[in-house]
Amino acid sequence: MNQPDIYDFHHLHHVKEQAKSRKTLWITLLLTSFFTIVEIFGGLYSGSLALLSDSAHMISDVLALGLSMFAIYLATRPPNARFTFGYLRFEIIASFLNGLALAVISIGIFIEGINRIIHPEPIKFGPMIIIASIGFIVNLTLTIVLTRSMKEEENLNVQSALWHFFGDLLSSVGVIISALIIHFTGFSQADPIISMVIGFIIFYGGSKIIRESYLILMESVPEKFDLDEMRSNIAAVEGVENVHEMHLWAISTDHYSLTAHVFINNKIQPFCIILAINETLKEKYGIAHSTIQMEEAHINNHGEYGKQFLREQEEKDHK
Repeated sequence: MNQPDIYDFHHLHHVKEQAKSRKTLWITLLLTSFFTIVEIFGGLYSGSLALLSDSAHMISDVLALGLSMFAIYLATRPPNARFTFGYLRFEIIASFLNGLALAVISIGIFIEGINRIIHPEPIKFGPMIIIASIGFIVNLTLTIVLTRSMKEEENLNVQSALWHFFGDLLSSVGVIISALIIHFTGFSQADPIISMVIGFIIFYGGSKIIRESYLILMESVPEKFDLDEMRSNIAAVEGVENVHEMHLWAISTDHYSLTAHVFINNKIQPFCIILAINETLKEKYGIAHSTIQMEEAHINNHGEYGKQFLREQEEKDHK
């Protein structure tokens, strides 16, 4: 007998095509790689820490974008007998690593900034202002492109890339401001001070990405859902007497799964109850992947919880 195809076991295909996100990240990766090389040489030539810190951040952007591209590629692969949810979760792992990279880089910038304040170094105004201006145009363009992509397709990797380039945009602005301050006032400490401010903003963005990906990896209830409200709506379905053992988590961004056990009224057709619950979840919350286990309190042993439910049912029947 031939082994059935894995899709025989799935009514939903656990994949994310996201052609828009893939195209956006490719364009972003090519532009970023080119400008990173320019900025590294420019930072070394001008001696600007703000410019070098921005180039270090750009290197992390290239790595992060490469990781994000790989995550999107894996997300298009279908589930199999081993990975029954497909490879969607790698999107979250990649985002966590990207956020971690942002946090580590920002700490490095902060440490180097303190060192530059204590031991200032000469800076060349011309190369610094020219490269920073080009960087501002490139980063502004990429930030706009990524923002538009986020509006069309929800993707935590694109969101983390957006934070990378928002940080780069601020870095470019910071480098321009510090170059002008140094040129007109001679206050060389402006360069490391502004780089440290930029590092703090980058750290904030990284910590936000880390938190969001961490919550998904820990299979917490997504913040957009109210589990108590959902439980009440399921309990309001005709034939449902009690809802328990309820779990809701995100496999990836915009890809949710729910499981729940329900005590049912055995006088109502069970399949009608399941259909009504599934329709409620889909219409009210957009959840199309749910597993509902029907139970009868007299048959399925639930310990003290089940006994309490039966006592409440008997009291209700006597009234």
